[in-house]
Amino acid sequence: MTYDNLIRRALCASFALALAVIPALAVAQADWPSKPVRIVVAFPPGGAADVTARALAIHLSSTFGQQFVVENRTGASGNIGTDAVAKSAPDGYTLGLSSTGPLANNKSLFKTMPFDAQKDLTPIALVGDIPIVIVANAANKATNLKELIEAAKANPSGFTAGHPGNGTIGHLAIELFKTSTGTSPQAVPYRGDAPAMADLLGGQIQTVFSPVTTFIPNIQADKLRALAIVSKKRYPSLPNVPTAIEQGFDLDVTAWFAIVGPAGLPKAMVSKLNQEINKYTNSAEGRAKVAQFGLVPANSSPEALAAFMSSETAKWKKVVEAAKISLE
Repeated sequence: MTYDNLIRRALCASFALALAVIPALAVAQADWPSKPVRIVVAFPPGGAADVTARALAIHLSSTFGQQFVVENRTGASGNIGTDAVAKSAPDGYTLGLSSTGPLANNKSLFKTMPFDAQKDLTPIALVGDIPIVIVANAANKATNLKELIEAAKANPSGFTAGHPGNGTIGHLAIELFKTSTGTSPQAVPYRGDAPAMADLLGGQIQTVFSPVTTFIPNIQADKLRALAIVSKKRYPSLPNVPTAIEQGFDLDVTAWFAIVGPAGLPKAMVSKLNQEINKYTNSAEGRAKVAQFGLVPANSSPEALAAFMSSETAKWKKVVEAAKISLE
């Protein structure tokens, strides 16, 4: 048998195998889900990402007639859990609830990443976001963002801004604030929101930039003063606090959460999931439940989420490089 004949036979065999596999894949997709589905959460139990995923899991279990089970896989600023999703089979039985860091920021913060969010994941649906708040001690003379900026410029070496840790969205918000306002506050890292808030209440630092949820009780009790919500819209739980944009400063920083799957997830599955997730976050029950966890409910098409992830990645790449921030 000639070499050419061998090649032709091999190609024919491969083509026949492909034709045999395609119907099987089609049947598998049509029957989805026929067994429990994992939702990998890249963050610890009890946090906003975890409880949001569990609320969604209940809705999706009821809708699809199979259990959607939450699995927490934490570490490396969300990279470990999100990587597990990226490396899973694209059969619809492993999904992930991830956030701003693994889906956008971490690509610039880490020298090496185990996955590429834009190549190795399938965007499914945006779920919600938590805006950053700029908050000061109640004794601080600044009553709005303009006055805070004036104070920062008047005392550049002594103006301090706390945040919940290096590379967090609060830290990045401070760096964006610097370049947008021409100020140079000293960024002070803490191990989470609670110790930052304690020092702010005690007057050891002038301000904190962080996701708003932890600070709501002290703001409502007038122990802390919220100077600006750093998002496009006011935060529902603090309707009297104006946004930075309303005060004339083009700042929009949120910690956002989205459902994703591995690259290559069939479009039919993505469409089904997107429709049901949006249906939930648009419903009165879903909006109320998500709001309990501090999130502002959101929804999107898969294409809009992909574009958003890309724009956020580019936005924070500039900030990270300018500030020379690295988590390795």
